[in-house]
Amino acid sequence: MTTESFGEITGTGMDEAEVGAFLHDRGIGVLSLARDGEAYGVPVSFGYDGTDRLYFVFLRVGEESRKEAFAAATDRASFTIYDVESKHAWRSVIVHGRIREVADDEWETVRDSIDDNAWYPSLFSEAEPMRDIQGWVLEIEEMTGQKNEG
Repeated sequence: MTTESFGEITGTGMDEAEVGAFLHDRGIGVLSLARDGEAYGVPVSFGYDGTDRLYFVFLRVGEESRKEAFAAATDRASFTIYDVESKHAWRSVIVHGRIREVADDEWETVRDSIDDNAWYPSLFSEAEPMRDIQGWVLEIEEMTGQKNEG
């Protein structure tokens, strides 16, 4: 099968305001991390501070967290957010930047950003005690967006 089978894929770039609005409105995406040559992409909720940072909270329910281990080993991560209504109406944003654990004095900003636009899944049972929560920040170095409005 060739790409010709799919027809022409068209899109236009999103400007900085459109990218920022999309980041603020979505609240969930795929965080891509890497460790020792192995890639790991995980869907995760996020908060956007409106300028140059995305915030994530990892919930630890066991002794080991794969997300935590990969995040700690990743210098530069990427984050993908998308919305697809049809093959002719879609938007996507890709963000790249340094990822690090949040500092103690950043937790108020983390909470505000998460409360403002993150999506909260009900993945965790009340019966499963959480061991801890850990905050991470992706410091945006580059972000691009594409769209097709049909």
